[in-house]
Amino acid sequence: MSETGTGAADAGPFAEQQRLFKLLSQDTRHLIIQELLGHPAHLMSLAELEYMTGKSQAAIKDQLETLIDAGFLARYTYEPSEGKRDLPSQFYGFTERGVEVLHDYKYLRGLPVARALYENTRKTEKIERHESAPRPELPAAVADALAFDEPDLDAVDGGTTK
Repeated sequence: MSETGTGAADAGPFAEQQRLFKLLSQDTRHLIIQELLGHPAHLMSLAELEYMTGKSQAAIKDQLETLIDAGFLARYTYEPSEGKRDLPSQFYGFTERGVEVLHDYKYLRGLPVARALYENTRKTEKIERHESAPRPELPAAVADALAFDEPDLDAVDGGTTK
């Protein structure tokens, strides 16, 4: 046969695409990404991720570590909440590399849908408390990449007023 052994695919022009596809398509990682896209702050606590994905904390932690190791996500700490029982201090969110990949693979087009799904999910009191908890700021480049114009539904009245 030819020189196309198993190592040839790893060095080919589509190797990075294949690696990213595997990273993004695993079920739990995909859910984590969708939930982070939909969250108003794009930063979520482990409890929020557990609730919104329906996966166990152990499964989520494993996949978060994979996404962090790949440079896709980072762990962000809100130090004023450290040591407070009722407020989270650790959050997970995208890195600049993560939003670049999301942009390249057209995931950012889904921001409005992800937000709508997130907003229309009923949350427990604990999750609402986590959702409204203070959190650190994302790096400016990440926040800018994730910004989109949300429709002002209060201003939409069917055109009946002048």
